[in-house]
Amino acid sequence: MTVKPEQLIVALDVPDLARAGELVSKLAPLGVSFKIGLELFMNAGPAFVQSLANEHKVFLDLKFHDIPNTVAAAVESAASLGVWMLNVHASGGREMMLAAKQALGNFENKPYLLAVTVLTSMDDQQVEETGSRVKVSQKVPLLARLAAECGLDGVVCSPREIITVKEAVGQPIITVTPGVRPAGIDRNDQARTGTPAEVLLAGGDFLVVGRPIIASNDPKVAAREILFEMGVSSGE
Repeated sequence: MTVKPEQLIVALDVPDLARAGELVSKLAPLGVSFKIGLELFMNAGPAFVQSLANEHKVFLDLKFHDIPNTVAAAVESAASLGVWMLNVHASGGREMMLAAKQALGNFENKPYLLAVTVLTSMDDQQVEETGSRVKVSQKVPLLARLAAECGLDGVVCSPREIITVKEAVGQPIITVTPGVRPAGIDRNDQARTGTPAEVLLAGGDFLVVGRPIIASNDPKVAAREILFEMGVSSGE
């Protein structure tokens, strides 16, 4: 299957509009997509999300997790900005995810609705500290199945769980994978990581990469190297 540049989602985890705009200008010609998380959203707000979504594919990564009615309203507001993807926490439960899915019912161009399984910064010990007796390797596919039952389009999981997620769900489901690190790069605060090649070999669909690109001396070169590792022959 042909790998497309848009399957690389660059995380714009920066504190201000100026830096975000600079990164977009440098990287957009490569055909990549962009992720806006809490840090940039809190500084730039919905207006920036909408303006970027008008020109590029945007994954709005706010990980909604609240009572069903509140999450449904937030999902509807997020979708109205024209984003390509948005997400909720699967641990919010069935009713919350069903409400999130229903909130997209009136949109002609629906964004992908994803469920976050277990944050890629967490390992078995950290999960246990939250009161769960289920290991990460068991919890991720369990939550993925629940998300699929609720009609969500995909899940956010680490590179290590792609195969088990797809096997557990038993139907086509999108995987969006943070914690991606090129070979030889520090994994920072990510506990469950993998290389771009490993993600694609496991059947992963989209890769989220932040610091290896945005903290590089030359973000464009860093992104090109990752695209090369992914086997992308197109782009600038």
